[in-house]
Amino acid sequence: MESIINAQMPEFKVQAYHNNEFITVSSEDLKGKWAVFFFYPADFTFICPTELEDLASKYEELKKMGVEVFSVSTDSHFVHKAWHDASERIRKINYPMLADTKGDLSRGFGVYIEEEGMAYRGTFLVDPEGKIKLAEIQDNSIGRNADELVRKVKAAQFVAAHPGEVCPAKWNEGQETLKPSIDLVGKLAPVWVRHRLLKS
Repeated sequence: MESIINAQMPEFKVQAYHNNEFITVSSEDLKGKWAVFFFYPADFTFICPTELEDLASKYEELKKMGVEVFSVSTDSHFVHKAWHDASERIRKINYPMLADTKGDLSRGFGVYIEEEGMAYRGTFLVDPEGKIKLAEIQDNSIGRNADELVRKVKAAQFVAAHPGEVCPAKWNEGQETLKPSIDLVGKLAPVWVRHRLLKS
């Protein structure tokens, strides 16, 4: 299995529902931008509206960080609108809802379930160069946490802007980062160092 991290985002062009309009969104639109792709199984389901509402509560914060957000399912843009009209939770969504009706975008990100014609819950962060910097895929019975997504996006943006620095576990904006150097060898990861030495 090949890793998707640092792979190039797949090219795509799909219909979407956004702010009471039908629009077209393509990979060309995202060049030079940070973007989150938030895949979910289907409209008119159970866990999905709780996740999408949670993500909607962080949308303005992500926008201020220069990040566009896209929810994605294999439903059509017409079904997205019907769900948006019918659900109080979904009416809170201000980000584009992509209609991956052929499953090509879901396949490109490795979340498509062929036998069911829908996607797993997958979250991906793409940097301005089109490279995938964050990938999280989980079973459809497990919901996600938008607070943790925002934390990870901030970490990804920080290390992109500060070459040579890395973010440790549970890092939050404003906290200290690490600068890997010989001075840290044996202090933070002696087991890892011994393992590498034994393999060399």
